[in-house]
Amino acid sequence: MTGTTEAVQALTAPLTANAVFLVATVAPDGVDQARDVLTSLADTVKALTFRFPETALTCTVGIGSRIWDDLTGLAAPRQLREFTPVTGAAHTAPATPGDLLFHIRAERADVCFELERQLLEALGASVVVQDETVGFRSFDRRDLLGFVDGTANPVGPDAEASVLVGREDPVHAGGTYVVTQKYVHPLAAWRELPTETQEVIIGRTKLEGVELDDADEGQKSHKTLATITDDAGTEHDIQRDNMPFGSPGRGEFGTYFLGYARNLWVIQQMLERMFVGDPPGLHDRLLDFSTALTGSVFFAPRGDVLASLHSPE
Repeated sequence: MTGTTEAVQALTAPLTANAVFLVATVAPDGVDQARDVLTSLADTVKALTFRFPETALTCTVGIGSRIWDDLTGLAAPRQLREFTPVTGAAHTAPATPGDLLFHIRAERADVCFELERQLLEALGASVVVQDETVGFRSFDRRDLLGFVDGTANPVGPDAEASVLVGREDPVHAGGTYVVTQKYVHPLAAWRELPTETQEVIIGRTKLEGVELDDADEGQKSHKTLATITDDAGTEHDIQRDNMPFGSPGRGEFGTYFLGYARNLWVIQQMLERMFVGDPPGLHDRLLDFSTALTGSVFFAPRGDVLASLHSPE
């Protein structure tokens, strides 16, 4: 068994300046090769972190439900499933293929690039890349719409309690569910809106990121719709590691949403509130300026579990 390192499956690691989101499907005859790459990932990452310790390089691997049994030889996490599309009256969150997610983070883009290159070289024909998105930090952690992103992320002990599976699924304790979505924005149309209108849609002030009061009835802000509270009044947080991406030359401006959660149902309910509306019909107005292109679900096991994967007996 290959040793683990804190740089692999660093599920609550701080946000970085650069990231790569790589989603792939595993070829029918590629399971064994893919497994070998995953079990040796700690050594691959360690070689780079030794050379560039200041870059805070990490790599988190998520595994999808379609390939879980064949790849891991373990019982599936209790909530793991394919992404469930959400269709509202005006907007849809689609499901797209994805067996493996590599979430690579570092303070330097070249180190992210090099780890991705090495991974894809090792994986070879065992996988087919479905999506590759390179993210970057924009100014003071703002998205391309101009708002500070991730301000509601839990911190410290709250982060682990919100992100990491616990005693409810002891075999997979310490792991987390991961949902990814790729959104593109009609930036010119968004910028035509007055700042005050943008703030009402988001639910925060643009300059300071201060939360605005929730609407008592009718249309709710993105902030309110994305806040999940259960019947007992307990709020359930997730960790967002969103990143801007884009190419001005191609007219592409986007946000890559990546959410880590202890409970998959939290993100599912969040998406239903956004796309269907609460009440139904009053969808998240941010979706009028954000089109979802992808949607996938993964489970990221603990690092020691990833290093000890085996084929089914």
